[in-house]
Amino acid sequence: MGKGVLNPARPSFLRVGGVLHCGAHSLDDLAERHGTPLYVYDADRALERFRTLREAFAPAAGAPSPALTDTPLHAPRRLLVAYSVKANPNLALLRLFARAGAGADIVSGGELYCALHAGFPPGRIVFAGVGKTTGEMRDGLRSGIRAFHVESAQELEALARVAAELGREAPVAIRVNPDVQSPTHEFTRTGHAAAKFGVPPDEAFELYRRVAEHGNLRAAGVDVHIGSQLREGGPFLRALDVMLEVAGRVRRELGIALTYADLGGGFGIQDAEAGELDVHALGRDVTARLQGRGMELIIEPGRFLVGDAGALVTRVLYLKRSGPKTFVVTDAGMTELIRPSHYGGVHEVSPVNENGQGDAEVVDVVGPVCEQGDFLARDRLLPVPSPGALLCVHQAGAYGFTMASNYNSRPRPAEVLVHGGRATLVRRRERYSDLVRGQFP
Repeated sequence: MGKGVLNPARPSFLRVGGVLHCGAHSLDDLAERHGTPLYVYDADRALERFRTLREAFAPAAGAPSPALTDTPLHAPRRLLVAYSVKANPNLALLRLFARAGAGADIVSGGELYCALHAGFPPGRIVFAGVGKTTGEMRDGLRSGIRAFHVESAQELEALARVAAELGREAPVAIRVNPDVQSPTHEFTRTGHAAAKFGVPPDEAFELYRRVAEHGNLRAAGVDVHIGSQLREGGPFLRALDVMLEVAGRVRRELGIALTYADLGGGFGIQDAEAGELDVHALGRDVTARLQGRGMELIIEPGRFLVGDAGALVTRVLYLKRSGPKTFVVTDAGMTELIRPSHYGGVHEVSPVNENGQGDAEVVDVVGPVCEQGDFLARDRLLPVPSPGALLCVHQAGAYGFTMASNYNSRPRPAEVLVHGGRATLVRRRERYSDLVRGQFP
């Protein structure tokens, strides 16, 4: 079990008369209207989480951060909450955050396209990732994004060439690898020395030296990101200390005052395994370390904003008993939500309608995909549902649909956004014809 605090805020999916609802809409009604499997997102919850982070990391800010061009350099510490688009790139959610004043953390040209299409100002977009292509660099430069988060010497050289070709100045932040071990799944630890991400502090300093010597590069900030679903503040603070030491050395020895420090994201949320990160405590500690440095703070939350604001609704197809095991076979599986299989994610699972449920048993909730690794929950105590009943897989708003696939030639599910009392279909269910679109037999 990980560490973490219990989340005192309201859950996204409450029971009314024994039936789970998202806002005023029951999940069984939404499933009847749109079919299953179905993703449902609570926009009000996502915006509440956005406000929580803004208050935690900028307690004196109150209103959304002003535009960067309107903020004097001598102003109190500023904050940019840059939504991590990879967590869930649905355009309706992106527009929600863009209108709320968020920025966007992107890792591909496709995410740049989606972020711009959703209305994020280019000056609030930062471009991360170890494998940016020169085409993606050109698109980012032409769009006028806030900065490129560079992760290797060769990437910096490529960016310099592209900037020279275009006759533009490329704003740069070096991603520092602080060699911090994060207590999370091995696939989502990104801040230790053996990870592919970032560069060691001494190498980062040398890259800033190269930036200073190149006429088409400009040092803008410094960046770290150490992992995902972290429930303890210590690793973040150790990474921040390393990052700020690099920034201090750059200022002392190169005479460059970096304008922002990007702490990354990975703030853990409450799930069936443990509680969530105390972001208010972390915010106080981060504020203390940044005091007097004149640097803007950027954070890159993804799951924290949308994770528990989303659920996957699935229908039970069959019950199957095999020896000591009881399997609940549903119409959703690893093609809709791969986190349990790939990352060991432990999502809460509950009946949509708790009325008339059978006795509880320890069951495996599995999908229809032809893989033994196709499951949504294992050894879970649940009321045994009847075929046709609906189950809700909670905390599925992040890394759910965005990692969905067409494996086994399965069309991807629909998505519904509930906001301001309305339930809107924001992505239609794929059809069989979508499976062969773009192919030439």
